[in-house]
Amino acid sequence: MPKYLLSVYGPAERNQFGDYPSKEAMLQAFEDTGAFNDKLVADGYFVFADGLEQATTATVVDGQGDEPVFTDGPYLEAKEHIGGFWVIEAPDLDVALKLAAEGSKACRGKVEVRPFHTEDSIKAMLEA
Repeated sequence: MPKYLLSVYGPAERNQFGDYPSKEAMLQAFEDTGAFNDKLVADGYFVFADGLEQATTATVVDGQGDEPVFTDGPYLEAKEHIGGFWVIEAPDLDVALKLAAEGSKACRGKVEVRPFHTEDSIKAMLEA
């Protein structure tokens, strides 16, 4: 079954409650997201999921030269960054999109859906 990355995006700048307006809103979103995660597990879609610290905690590593170069902060300068993600297995993109809509509602964030490379997609790319 194909795998999909469901990336949750939110503002680069966070307050003490993350992206949420209050502690209560944050706790409710966590509860709703936990219930969504439980549904993914029960329905056999769940592979892995987690939240990320703020983008400012990132370190970019460029190991292409003779010596690696380490740079503090996110690679991209953007107003929004990935704040968490799910890796799911779904029979097709339509199911992945439906699940992303449910996840978006639960966590109260925008969710980008991207399929992972498959053996078939790599073969098609090489044959093109």
